[in-house]
Amino acid sequence: MQLNGLLYSLPKQAKSFFAAFIIVLSIGYYTGLTFVSQTTNNSTTGIEENYLGNEDDLEANTMKFKKGEREMLTIIHTHILSLSFIFFLQGIILLGASLPKKLKSFLLIEPYISIIVTFGGIYVLWLGHSWAKYIIIISGITMTLCFTISSIVILKQLMFSEIKE
Repeated sequence: MQLNGLLYSLPKQAKSFFAAFIIVLSIGYYTGLTFVSQTTNNSTTGIEENYLGNEDDLEANTMKFKKGEREMLTIIHTHILSLSFIFFLQGIILLGASLPKKLKSFLLIEPYISIIVTFGGIYVLWLGHSWAKYIIIISGITMTLCFTISSIVILKQLMFSEIKE
């Protein structure tokens, strides 16, 4: 079964349905990133304080305490499940996009690696290994780039007809 380029040939109703889904999914994804920004200030120090607390910092604007094991397991569990589902649904649509095979494979598989590395890194950080905050940032950025690129490709191919040369 040939899936590459299928998005171009879908009926208008299917294209509208998938486009609406990707737009709403993107709003949800980027709202989550806004929350991450607010809780970590998009910094390595903020990431560390978010999970390990900052009660030793008398100058801190907001007092944060180290998260408990139960809270950490809840955060990791819910994020791994929900992000896996997000990338699964996006990936089903991306399968129909017209892309080079290696790029498409990367965009389909890499987010799952980033999910495990990001949330595994958060757990390792919580265990006291502060070097993990750099891994968390790199894998989080990579995951977001894959989400963004995939969403742009999907929306572009749903909205425009294939240009024949």
